[in-house]
Amino acid sequence: MTAPPPLAARGASRRRLRVNRAAEATATAAALLAIAVLAAVVVSVLRRALPALDWGLFTKGPAVFGQAGGGIAPALAGTALVVGIATAIALPAGVLTALYVSEFAPRRAGDQIRLWLDVLNGFPSIVIGIFVYALVVNARFLGVGHHQSAWAGGFALSIIMLPLVARTTMEVLALVPASLREAGYALGASKWRTVLGLVLPAAAGGIVTGTTLAVARAAGETAPLLFTCSIAGSLVDWDPSHSVASITVTIFSYSESPDPNLHAQAWAAAFVLIAAVLVLSLVARAMLERSRRKLAGR
Repeated sequence: MTAPPPLAARGASRRRLRVNRAAEATATAAALLAIAVLAAVVVSVLRRALPALDWGLFTKGPAVFGQAGGGIAPALAGTALVVGIATAIALPAGVLTALYVSEFAPRRAGDQIRLWLDVLNGFPSIVIGIFVYALVVNARFLGVGHHQSAWAGGFALSIIMLPLVARTTMEVLALVPASLREAGYALGASKWRTVLGLVLPAAAGGIVTGTTLAVARAAGETAPLLFTCSIAGSLVDWDPSHSVASITVTIFSYSESPDPNLHAQAWAAAFVLIAAVLVLSLVARAMLERSRRKLAGR
């Protein structure tokens, strides 16, 4: 028959149990608080946005000052154009960077690139906006006069998206089983051919996920667009050489207007942006989890 544990051991066990329960309760309370803050923000914005949420908001341009009605159609189109340009620049650059670091770079070089990607990811977006303004819009050091455009705005957002795409792709490439690479080498394929034909397709879901997360972040940036793409007309414009409207800059400018109608549209545009970012983030998380399960099951 086993002897009962001494009183000191039983007391220590009860203390550990109480500490564990306290830690779990604290973590649960913190998670609930975070969810409550998110819900409060969404509900507060929605309540103020309801008066302006109608079909005309998505199909019409800005109304004349002081008049009711109007919409943010130019801002929606401009945001789609600028983010599309940014994605077209950041996606191939980020994927190629991740492939080099994960598959070809020496360890020390790869560690340095990861470090500087993390530094770039933490850069204030307003600094990136000033940099692109000096390099592309103003370009005084070149002696050439440029102007604001969707190209400049897309380039600024691509700098923000690049480290997100690259780092997410690196994480997904690390999940690809080594046996998949060995199978390609066994068939006589070169390393580059193996990466393109086997590794990259296996990680495609995670790459799309990282790109989706990067798009969600870029769509909510305001500071870079104030320097590169804030002067826009009241019509939908798909010409990337022109400065186009964007949702974030529209929210910023409408919120400072004395017109109550524009205030309501600012809240409505904010809710549209929040909803888009939430949907993109949830879809990206679901796709990333699916990609991880798929790679783990190989």
